[in-house]
Amino acid sequence: MSNRGDKASVRSVVGYPKDIIGVKLMHQSHMIGEEALKRQSYLNIHYPLEDGVLKDANDQATEAAKLLIKHAISLMNPLPGEKIYGVLGVPARASLFNKNQLLKITHELLDLSMVVSEPFMAAYAIDQLNNAIIIDIGGGTTDICAMMGTIPGVNEQVTVLKAGNYIDLVLENLIRENHPNVQMTMNLARKIKEQYAFVGAPKEDILVNMRMAGKPVTINLTKEIRIACESIVSEIVEHLQALISVFDPEDQEEALQNIYVTGGGSKIRGLEEMIMAMMKDYGTVQVQQVPDPDYCGVIGALKLAMELPPQYWDQVGHVASA
Repeated sequence: MSNRGDKASVRSVVGYPKDIIGVKLMHQSHMIGEEALKRQSYLNIHYPLEDGVLKDANDQATEAAKLLIKHAISLMNPLPGEKIYGVLGVPARASLFNKNQLLKITHELLDLSMVVSEPFMAAYAIDQLNNAIIIDIGGGTTDICAMMGTIPGVNEQVTVLKAGNYIDLVLENLIRENHPNVQMTMNLARKIKEQYAFVGAPKEDILVNMRMAGKPVTINLTKEIRIACESIVSEIVEHLQALISVFDPEDQEEALQNIYVTGGGSKIRGLEEMIMAMMKDYGTVQVQQVPDPDYCGVIGALKLAMELPPQYWDQVGHVASA
């Protein structure tokens, strides 16, 4: 997202041709995002930013991450010669080492860059900076952050390595186990999740058109989708309950009524109701989805970048300048 009003999303995938045939079909050295996934039969697929940080500290992962970030910048159509300042979101408990790895990459691509906790950016977007809790369910991680009127510290944030990608893996394995003759891939599991994800009692059966030995079949995946989506909820609630205690006792009631879910995983149907039901012993609990959950974090990042003069960025996050 840019201050000119442009916004776009790209899946954090980079694909390289497996052989000379792939090069001929692509007419380029690599492909990024959904375009790469569509051609994965003749590409080697890399996910350089696994769990929200650089997956490996090697040249290939660094180069793939650099291509990905460079592509994201290009989607905002920067003008030749103009300075580019950027904010990158990272998991709440990302290590200093992981942050510095990303900053080394962005140092070559941006004139000034800062890494900031993703749930903090979401909180900034919706002006919930005190007595509120943000649950950011992304692809690699779920980040839970207690907002207490200050920049959140280590004790006010939790990163859980169960989020959208974990649901995809559980769903793929369940379908393979329960329907062994159905043709299944991780990418197909992700698409099924994104269309049908829900928790709690189903309102109707979920019937999905799939392939068995090349022939079309219709499979009832209600049970598998429910189990896969609910597989992340109990751990989220467990950490949510633990974070309540970091608030002063007189502020806990207010914080429990200001719980917000964001990120792609927040669109799981029934999620807010399930979290509230599991938190009933804590009194009146209100859980709601933020506006525009896919872009809430970047809205907060842009808002922060526009409101905070660059010389003060290092007071909020880790910074690198060209």
